[in-house]
Amino acid sequence: MCVGTEKTIRNDSCISAESITVTWGNYSGVLVSWHSFHSERSARHGPVFTQEPSDSVFPLRSEDNKVFINCKAKGNPVPHYKWKVDGGYIDMDLNYNLVEGNLLINHPHATHHGGVYQCIATNVFGTIVSREAKVQFAYLQNFSRKSRNTVSVREGQAVVLLCGPPPHNGEIKYSWVFNGRPSFLLQDTRRFVSQRTGNLYIAKVEASDVGNYTCVVRNMMTNATAYSSPTPVVLRRDAVMGEYEPKIEVQFPESLHVTKGSSVKLECFALGNPVPSITWRRTDGNPLPGKIKINHSNGVLEIPYFRPEDAGVYECVAENSRGKNVAKGQLLYVAFWVQTLKDVHMAIEANLQWECKASGKPKPVYRWLKNGEPLVLEVRMACGRLAVPRINLLDSGMYQCLAENEHGAIYASAELKVVASSPDFSSSPVKKSMLIQRGGEVIMECRPHASPRASISWRRGGERTIMGDGTLRISNISESDGGRYTCVARNPFGTSSSTEPTKITVPPLSVDATVGESIVLPCEVSGDSSLDPTFKWFFNGKLIDFNRQDHFEMIGVGSAGDLMVRNIQLKHSGKYVCMVHTVVDSVSAAAHLIVRGPPGAPEGLIVGEITDSTAQLSWESGPDHHSPVTTYSIQARTPFSIGWQAVRTVPDSVPGQMFHATVIDLNPWVDYEFRVVASNNVGVGEPSMQSKQIRTKAAVPEVAPSNVSGGGGRRGELVIQWEPIPEELQSGEEFGYVVAFRPLGTSTWKQTVLASPDASRYTFRNDSVPPLSQFEVKVGVYNNKGEGPSSHVVVVYSAEEEPSEPPSRVWTRTLSASEIEVYWEPITQTASSWKIIGYESDAEMVRVTDTAALLSGLKGSTVYLISVRAQNSAGAGPSSPAVNVTTKKPPPSQPPGNIEWNLTNSKIFLSWEHVKAMGNESEVTGYKVLYRQNWLGKTSVVETNRTSMALQVPSGEDYLIEIKALSDGGDGSSSGPIRIPKMSSKRELFLSFTIHRMNFWHNRFKVSRVPSTKFCLITMNPTGTMCLLKSVFVFFRS
Repeated sequence: MCVGTEKTIRNDSCISAESITVTWGNYSGVLVSWHSFHSERSARHGPVFTQEPSDSVFPLRSEDNKVFINCKAKGNPVPHYKWKVDGGYIDMDLNYNLVEGNLLINHPHATHHGGVYQCIATNVFGTIVSREAKVQFAYLQNFSRKSRNTVSVREGQAVVLLCGPPPHNGEIKYSWVFNGRPSFLLQDTRRFVSQRTGNLYIAKVEASDVGNYTCVVRNMMTNATAYSSPTPVVLRRDAVMGEYEPKIEVQFPESLHVTKGSSVKLECFALGNPVPSITWRRTDGNPLPGKIKINHSNGVLEIPYFRPEDAGVYECVAENSRGKNVAKGQLLYVAFWVQTLKDVHMAIEANLQWECKASGKPKPVYRWLKNGEPLVLEVRMACGRLAVPRINLLDSGMYQCLAENEHGAIYASAELKVVASSPDFSSSPVKKSMLIQRGGEVIMECRPHASPRASISWRRGGERTIMGDGTLRISNISESDGGRYTCVARNPFGTSSSTEPTKITVPPLSVDATVGESIVLPCEVSGDSSLDPTFKWFFNGKLIDFNRQDHFEMIGVGSAGDLMVRNIQLKHSGKYVCMVHTVVDSVSAAAHLIVRGPPGAPEGLIVGEITDSTAQLSWESGPDHHSPVTTYSIQARTPFSIGWQAVRTVPDSVPGQMFHATVIDLNPWVDYEFRVVASNNVGVGEPSMQSKQIRTKAAVPEVAPSNVSGGGGRRGELVIQWEPIPEELQSGEEFGYVVAFRPLGTSTWKQTVLASPDASRYTFRNDSVPPLSQFEVKVGVYNNKGEGPSSHVVVVYSAEEEPSEPPSRVWTRTLSASEIEVYWEPITQTASSWKIIGYESDAEMVRVTDTAALLSGLKGSTVYLISVRAQNSAGAGPSSPAVNVTTKKPPPSQPPGNIEWNLTNSKIFLSWEHVKAMGNESEVTGYKVLYRQNWLGKTSVVETNRTSMALQVPSGEDYLIEIKALSDGGDGSSSGPIRIPKMSSKRELFLSFTIHRMNFWHNRFKVSRVPSTKFCLITMNPTGTMCLLKSVFVFFRS
C-alpha cells in the first residue's frame, strides 16, 4: 500500500540561461540550439551535494571558540549558499560567516545558536536543500554533594550501583573508582559498567568487593569530568547467597532504528551465580558480519558503518550451570533509497515521469520540492511518483524527492532541463542531389531536430505532396521538376532551412568598459548568399530603437551589423543580443556588457556611541558598479564650517571591506552631521545621505585665549584685552572667562569671572594703582564642566597720567588768507609719565603728532587765538597761553578775462587782461597757468608775473587750460577750463569774452550783439539760425 497524497499542481518558478528570451503562447522561456545544448549538457549542471550537514554536538568553549558546520555542493556555474536555522534564513553577521559553503559560527552560545540547520545551494539551474542537521552544545554539570546510602549485600549475591549522572549533553563516558584508587575499576565477565545508564553491575559479589565506589562521568566533547559522592558497599554476614540462573539486567531495546553509516552498540549483561557467560547471534541464522566488534566481557556488541543488510533481529544469550536467559532486539534501517532520481533532459511539451522509492519502518511518506520549495502547482504526485504533462521551459529546475517517517528524512535530488530549440539540420541534413528517371517518383525527407516539433514546408513552385513527417513526394517526374528544393522548418523558437544555414561568424563578446568610453560589439554572419540578412539588437530583452537612442548606433553593411555604444553610462550594463533574420531562418548571439563606474552612495548611515570628541559610525555598502570599493572617507559639517569637511577616523584609512569607523578629534558640544563617500579604482562616488544631526557631549574647555594684551585707559585703571574663544571651541554651556592679574614681583593673583562668552576686555579700577605699573596678566576659560587652561602670562602696564605742563614757545606764521602754520617746543619727558601721542590746537581742534601744525580752511582778514596742549593715553594736559594771529586778505575774486589763445607749430600762445584786486583783497603778485591733456590727465603748473605766455605742447592732443591770479592771500578765482582742440594742420584760433577782434573769411559771417553775455552766430546759408548760449565763441579756418 502506498502512503502519500495525490495533488494536481503547476509550477511557475523562473529559470535563466544564456540565450535569448522569447514568447510562445503562454510560455516564456529559453531558446537553445539543439547542437549547443547537447555539447554543453555534460559541462553545465545544477548543484549536487557532495557533503551535507549532520547532527552534531559541539563543545561550547574551545581554543578558537568557533563551530564549523559542513556543506559542499558541486555545480557549473559554481553554486552559492544560504543557511537556515529553525526554518528561518540566517543573516550573515559578526557571529555567522560563510567559508565556501560551510557555516562558521563565531563565539557560539548554546541558547542562541543551538537548533536545526539546513544548507541551501543555488546556481542558475536551480536550488537544492540539504538534510536537516540538529546542532547541540556539550556541557556537563556537577553531581549533587549529598551523601549516598550504604548498600548491604550478601556474598554470592548480585548488586547494581546506580550512578545517577548530573545534567549533561554530548557523548558521555562512564567509569567507576574503587576506594579512591587512581585507576578506574576494570571490567570483566563479573563486573560491567553500562554506557547507557552509567550503573555498575556486579554479577556475583565477593568479599573483595567491599569498599567505597565513586561514579566518574566525563564529557567526551569538553573533557569535563564530574565525580559522585562515594557509595559504600558492605557485606552482610547473616547468610551466603546460593546459586541461581542468569537474569539479564542490561539489555538493548526491542526495536532500534539506525541510520545508514552510523555505529550501533548493543549492551547485554546478566546477573547470576555462577557468573553467566554472554554470547551473540542473529535469529535468521546468518553469521555475524566480520566487521562486528565484541568486547572482552562480551557485554557489548558494536556494528560499525551500519548498512541495510545489517538490519535484523539480534539475540543475547546469558548462560550458567543453573540455566540460561535470552534478550532479543530488532535493528531497523530508518529509511534508504530503493529507487532514486536521475537527471533528465527532455524536449519541451514532453511528459515527465519521475519515481523515487524508499524503504523504512514505518513506511515513509513522500514530498517533492522544486528549487528548495514545496511543489504546489499543476503536477501529479502520488506514492513517490511525480508526473508533469506537457512540460515547458518554466518546469526546468532542481527537483528533490523527500522520504520521511518519524525517525527522519532522506533526500534524493535530480535536475530537469527542458530543451527548447529552433529547427537544426546539422545532424540530419537533406540530400544535396538526387538523380531520378523521367516518369519516376522521388521522396525527399526533411527531419530536422526541433523542440517542439517543427512544421515543414518546401520552397519551389508546382503541386507537391507533403507527408505528415515533412517528407516531400513528387510523382511522374518531368524535366520541369528539376531544380533546387529547399526544406523550411519552423517552430515557435525559430526557422531554419536545408540550404546553407545562416551562421554568426563574428559574435559579440562580453566586455568590461568604464563610464564615458565607447565600444563596438561585432556581429557578422555567413550563409546563403541569396538571402539578405536583417540585423536587430536587443538590450536586456528590449528591441533597440536606433531612432530614439542617442548612445546606440548600428554600423556596417551587408553581412555585418555591429553595434556601437557611445559615451557608456552605468545604465548600459546588461545583456546584448544580436538577432539575424532571413526569410528561412534566424540566429542570435548574446554578450554581456559590464560597465564600471564610481561607486554609488553608501546606505543606512547610523551614528552610534557619541563622546565629547568621537562618534561611532556604521553604514551599508551601496552599489559598487562592478569595481570594488577600495576606501571610504567620512565628511562632517557643523553650523560653523564652510560646507563639508573631511574628518579624521580610526582607522585612518577605512578599507572597502569595512563598514564602520570612529570619527575622532571632534569639538565638544558642537552639532555635527556626517556623510560617507566611497571610492574605487574608477573614481570617487556620490556621498551618502547625511546623518541626523547629533551633538557631541560637553567637556572642559581645552583652548586658552590668545593675543592677551592691554594698557591705556584712565588714571587708576588696568585694561586687559584678549581675543574671545569661538563658539565651536567653547566645549559646553555657561562659558566664560577667568581674568587673573597681580603686580609684577608679587605672588598673589587677583581674579574676576566674566560670565559672557563674547567678553574680550576687562578694566580694573583702583585710584591707588600707580601710573604705568607693571602687572602680570593671564586669562583662563571655564564652562559648566569645569575650568580650562589659561593663557601664557604677559606683562601689561596700568594707565598713565595726563601731561602736567603745556608746550612752550608757541609761535605762528600766516601763509595765506586761509592757512596758518603753528610751531612749539615739545614738553619734557618728566612732564609726562609715558609716551606723548599728540598735541591739540584750540583753533579748529587740530591734532598732530609732530611739533608743528598747519591750520587750513580759515577766513581771510580774521584774528585767531591759538593755544596748544599735549595729550597721551590718559588724556590732554594744560593749554599753552593763547597767541594772536591774523590771516591775510583774501585773494582776488575776479578771474583773468579777455583770454586769447593761438596754436601754432605745437605752441599755444596765451594772453589775458591784468586782474585788479579790490580794496579788501590781496594785491596780484603773478599768475598761475594750469594745463593738462583731457580731463583725467596730470596737471602741470607754470607761474609768471606777466599777462601772456607761450606753452610748448605736443601736437595731436586736446588740452585743458586754466589761469588764476596769485597773491599773498592765495590763489584767485580760476578762469575755468578752456579746451584747446588737437590740430592736424596749421590753423589760427581766437578766444575772447568780448569780441573785439574778428576776421572774416570767404563764408561771410554776420555777427550781431545780443543782451548780456550771450552772443549769436548767424550764418547766411539757408540752414537757419544757430544761437550759442555760452559766452565763448571759437572760430577757426583751415
